[in-house]
Amino acid sequence: MEHGAGRYAPSPSGDLHLGNLRTAMLAWLCARSSNRAFLMRIEDLDRARDAGAAIRQLADLESLGIDWDGEPVIQSDRAPAHDAAIAQLGDAGLVYECTCTRREILEAPSAPHASPGAYPGTCRDRSEGERTAARAQIAPRLPALRLRGPEGAREASFVDQFLGTVTGIVDDFVLRRGDGAVAYNLAVVVDDAAMGVDQVVRGDDLASSTPRQILLQKLLGLPTPEYVHVPLVLGAAGARLAKRDGAVTLRDLTEAGVGPERVREMLAASLGLAEEGEPVTMPELLARFDLARIPRQPWVYRGE
Repeated sequence: MEHGAGRYAPSPSGDLHLGNLRTAMLAWLCARSSNRAFLMRIEDLDRARDAGAAIRQLADLESLGIDWDGEPVIQSDRAPAHDAAIAQLGDAGLVYECTCTRREILEAPSAPHASPGAYPGTCRDRSEGERTAARAQIAPRLPALRLRGPEGAREASFVDQFLGTVTGIVDDFVLRRGDGAVAYNLAVVVDDAAMGVDQVVRGDDLASSTPRQILLQKLLGLPTPEYVHVPLVLGAAGARLAKRDGAVTLRDLTEAGVGPERVREMLAASLGLAEEGEPVTMPELLARFDLARIPRQPWVYRGE
């Protein structure tokens, strides 16, 4: 019997590369192996969008044998729910305007024990007159909206199903940018709860931001999913996989003669679920899957 849901949530800024596809495979395996539904969400709030990317991404996932339940959710369609969450926090006195630039934040003195780059609270306690003057100084740009955290900048920890205890900084983070776009941390929390997602599998580069999301869940009265942050795929130089590493998307690889079946074999072998070059299907991988046996180090892709 199904309970809860896992999900994959790509951003349509371009074609999925091997790192994205590997994470999608793991998200699918974690959900299906725990009898959860598997959902798809297109996170299209970023301005760097490729008009046809979402359609290509879904087609690439299907070609690997990754299926999902229901229709993909389009994050930009969820604006009313995002606005309502910010309004709820505002009604509780937990939102304030911020006119700081990134440079000003980086150059500002940090609070004791705060991580470099943590928001120092510059705009937190301004009077109404000070806020009005600050808005005038940055016009026509609008202020960002920040969460008034209960304790200011601090460290917080959570237990990840793969990494164990993870610690990250929780400061007065942005809820809505000055350009009007809702911040990732707010949107992902609201959308996961609305979709019934109780298992989040994603790259371990996002682990340190998770304590911020857990705080938002508590403040909004939303449940906290289980988190599984998995290793990234690196290029031969040891940096995160990117276009500079050559043919790393499924489409590029297919054009080079490495089709979806071979890519599935490569990803399965990298996860310790198949021998090198062994033909394998997603149902076969599901029967073999055990999260505890997945390699804990990043996979270095050196090309075919």
